[in-house]
Amino acid sequence: MKKYIITAALSLFSIISLSAQSKKDAQVSKLYQNYIAIKSALASDDADKTSKAATEFIKTASTIDYKLVSEGNLNILRKDASVISEARTVATQRETFLNLSDNMIALTKEFKLSEKPVYVQYCPMADGSWLSDEKQIMNPYYGKSMLSCGSVKSEIK
Repeated sequence: MKKYIITAALSLFSIISLSAQSKKDAQVSKLYQNYIAIKSALASDDADKTSKAATEFIKTASTIDYKLVSEGNLNILRKDASVISEARTVATQRETFLNLSDNMIALTKEFKLSEKPVYVQYCPMADGSWLSDEKQIMNPYYGKSMLSCGSVKSEIK
């Protein structure tokens, strides 16, 4: 009987842990989807769309529990997204996107953000990386002028 209770308790703990992990991943996954919207808007040279996507990113970051992602990390992400949101030129938005991308790449290595692989891509001209949910290069640093410039640096599964 004791063995059964211990097994049942361990099973319940595992289920609770998986449930907590799923909730944690879901919150951070939404942040990743907001990030992808920023990246896509920059790749299409659309400052207004980029600003709106950054505003959504900030809203999502504000809902994430500090127990999941540290307050310091969330504050850095929100700060970068705020600069992107308030900037009126794509050039200014792209400068800050470098920092946002570096911080999101670090976060992606810590959390499972997607059921599909997440690609870390790199542009040598901008000397910057970004995340993508597809292998095809859609360069956010140069947009339409050099849309396919870059390469897949790594894959996070």
